[in-house]
Amino acid sequence: MTFTITRFVSLGLSAGTSKASLRFFSPASPRCINTHPFSRPIRTPPRRLYSTTTIRTAKFFGSAVAGVVIAGGASLFFALEPSRDTGSPNPTVEAVVKVIPTAPQTGSEPIRNFAKALEDLQAEFPESSIVSTDPGELYAYAQSAYSQFVGSPHTIVVHVRSTEDVVKVVKISNRYLVPIVPYSGGTSLEGNLSAPASGSICVDLSALDKIISINESDADVVCQAGVTWNNLNETLKEKGIPLFFPLDPGRDATIGGMISTGCSGTNAVKYGTARGEWILNATVVLPSGEVIKTRQRARKSSAGFDVTKLFIGAEGTLGIITEATLRLAPVLPSTVAVAQFLDIRQATNAVCDILNHGAALQCVEIIDELTIKVLNQFGTSARKWPEKVTLFFKFQGSDDAIQETSRYVESAIAKHGATDYQLASNEQESEDIWQDRRNALFACLAYRPGCKGWITDVCVPVSRLPDLISAAKKDFEELGLVAPIAGHVGDGNFHALVLYADDAELALVREAVGRINRKAIELEGTCTGEHGVGTGKRNYLLTELGEGTVTLMRTIKQTMDPHNLFNPGKLYPDVSPPSDTNALTEGHAISNTKPASSKS
Repeated sequence: MTFTITRFVSLGLSAGTSKASLRFFSPASPRCINTHPFSRPIRTPPRRLYSTTTIRTAKFFGSAVAGVVIAGGASLFFALEPSRDTGSPNPTVEAVVKVIPTAPQTGSEPIRNFAKALEDLQAEFPESSIVSTDPGELYAYAQSAYSQFVGSPHTIVVHVRSTEDVVKVVKISNRYLVPIVPYSGGTSLEGNLSAPASGSICVDLSALDKIISINESDADVVCQAGVTWNNLNETLKEKGIPLFFPLDPGRDATIGGMISTGCSGTNAVKYGTARGEWILNATVVLPSGEVIKTRQRARKSSAGFDVTKLFIGAEGTLGIITEATLRLAPVLPSTVAVAQFLDIRQATNAVCDILNHGAALQCVEIIDELTIKVLNQFGTSARKWPEKVTLFFKFQGSDDAIQETSRYVESAIAKHGATDYQLASNEQESEDIWQDRRNALFACLAYRPGCKGWITDVCVPVSRLPDLISAAKKDFEELGLVAPIAGHVGDGNFHALVLYADDAELALVREAVGRINRKAIELEGTCTGEHGVGTGKRNYLLTELGEGTVTLMRTIKQTMDPHNLFNPGKLYPDVSPPSDTNALTEGHAISNTKPASSKS
């Protein structure tokens, strides 16, 4: 039975409400794949909300759900929608309160009970800053800085400080059958942080941000899940240790999140992805509350199958990662070069030729002619680029090795029609050229002021990339969409930033993205090269992986998490895929804000 209570409340920010939700959607905040403007939501002392008397909410985004409270044994969800009274200078919102009572108990079976879970959590963590039911926090911790997906708020947020804290939360979750959603950096792209319809406990791991030990002689580091990759590398540099962690997704992505989504980045052509050998082991809290360490710190092991990889890409559905041992790589001198081509196919064929002959490339990025055009218009570059398809190379090694690689690359790409090859003459010029690659996103957003952007993420065998990009460009043209393209051509992964200004264009964007995902799978590729599955891509997995593989994934999930408490509704596709997967495709809106500076 569902009871619905309707009231009108003023739109505002109460004195006790967390400012976290505002941080995620402030129009003045720059948002970029490689420049994350927020470290984590601001914490405020929790407020226990056991009534529906006066609720003033934080600023809402669209028609987002903005508050959840506990009443008796039921979850109360406040869905905020704009008031029809548009003439008021202080707009109001309608709070629809849905009371969802717990199911009747049969025998001695446990029942889902958020109220009892909250009582036990507050008893286990008596400090006022640990357990929160503040509506602003419940909402903010369900959102990502980058995703268009507006997450449903959690019922409770717990700011854990250790693996032992996570175990306590998991045991309470099991006791009352309350779902858990992990949070660390808030930079995911596919709706990974949203609460399920039943509500959830959000386990905030962002305070687990300690580097436990740096083993320079062994070239590895032990750290907690909330450490960000860029802070890790900056710490190594500050200590004078000539090593770095080479996986480089969006800035401020955390180690736990990177492992959970199987991330990569621009360095993948040289160093691979999180699914390689960079994660030596992980400490994981299982759905039962048991803590395991997947293996020892040795560089290699033949002791059974690799349990660590079971959790890479599992998106928190099989366990919560709290620590990891990471392999490090030596820092080598590097410089960059650029070259232009008449079309995508020529550029891709040149890259295949170079890679198959063993050239020492750290990165090779592709930008289409539209992106180059908007970069020129953006006005931050010191140079005017030819409006052609452009490859950005990063060479690595000694000066002699770099010069030798450069000579080979220049000769090889000339056979594929390359023009205007330039090798940076010094470190500053190298940084300036690569900065233009980083600024591509901001330049593309500025091309249509006021627009949002939907980021695609598909990957195919490198030789099939021209077919996929050509098909995507044809779809964009047919649907009348503007979509600059950039990508990691060295591993067949590209992103289109599809711009849209209103709901009508958004519908066209969904159609285009659905076509691109299906085309990538048709070309023996994947609908998600590095952003993960979440809720946005899960119903493409049956087509991509096949029923047998998906059934095995479900079997593993059911065996490890029989009550489906860990991040439910993510990753695993429905038993029968919907007829229209376009409707389930996730978009990623990023505001049109010009950066003051950008580094990655």
